[in-house]
Amino acid sequence: MKTVNRMTGQQRWKRIKKCKYLYIILIIPMLYYFFFHYMPMYGVLIAFKDYNIGKGVWGSTWVGLKHFRKFLTDTYFWKLVRNTLLLNIYGLLWGFPIPILLAIMLNEVKHSKFKRLIQTVSYLPHFISTVVVCGMVVNFLSLDGILNQLLESLGFEKTQFLMYPQYFRTIYTASGIWQSCGWTSIIYLAALTGVDQEILEAAMIDGANRWQRIRHVTLPAITPTISIMLIMQLGKLMTLGYEKILLLYNGSTYETADIISTYVYRRGILSNDFSYATAVGLFQSVVGVILLVMANKVSKRLSETSLW
Repeated sequence: MKTVNRMTGQQRWKRIKKCKYLYIILIIPMLYYFFFHYMPMYGVLIAFKDYNIGKGVWGSTWVGLKHFRKFLTDTYFWKLVRNTLLLNIYGLLWGFPIPILLAIMLNEVKHSKFKRLIQTVSYLPHFISTVVVCGMVVNFLSLDGILNQLLESLGFEKTQFLMYPQYFRTIYTASGIWQSCGWTSIIYLAALTGVDQEILEAAMIDGANRWQRIRHVTLPAITPTISIMLIMQLGKLMTLGYEKILLLYNGSTYETADIISTYVYRRGILSNDFSYATAVGLFQSVVGVILLVMANKVSKRLSETSLW
């Protein structure tokens, strides 16, 4: 039988003292998460109360699931869920494969200077703030913007793209891909460094062309990374940041642009209906957790790769 060597208290303390500076550095993010992520969690209680600022969280009247029932029967409910899901699904279908393809293509580039140039150009949009990106989108798609000038030169009529609801999802998804694909590809490039070069060389000796090497060697090697990233994306299907939507949408595009996060913003911040907005946000978070757990279980069963 194998004997398990357990550390004594003295040995454990010596190890802690040896790595004391690492633990000191770790205190800062731990305090951040405690004060700004865990302590505010008690505020979720107002989702089950008719919150009154004067009475505070504990003094407000308990109403149970009243606000949840109100949201589920709201006339906006299905429209908000549909728009949130569709924007996320479009981003998943089009935005998820592109960083993988970009990473594989960059990995195949042998000219180091050209490779660094492409990497730099593709990473830069990630460092542009959302406000600036939305300003660029608005300017490019305005009546006097670059796109309309190009269409006019080709004989087409000018179109105010941001005023038509049918264009909003395409604009949102395309701008999101442009902004994030380069940065996300870093994860896959890191995974590609773990591909066994001996296997690739053996495949070349056996006569496999570049496409066959990518298909049978490279892709299987980074499949666990792809699975983990996909699980995390599926867990966010009901979650979408409101900042970009607020900067791009308007009254004429509400039909396709209004999502749960913007609805929470309007009801909670603009209308001061804090309890109802918290209930909607909590509903969104719970559904997200359920989707994450389901995606993790499916991935574990199919590919034996999972988050836990």
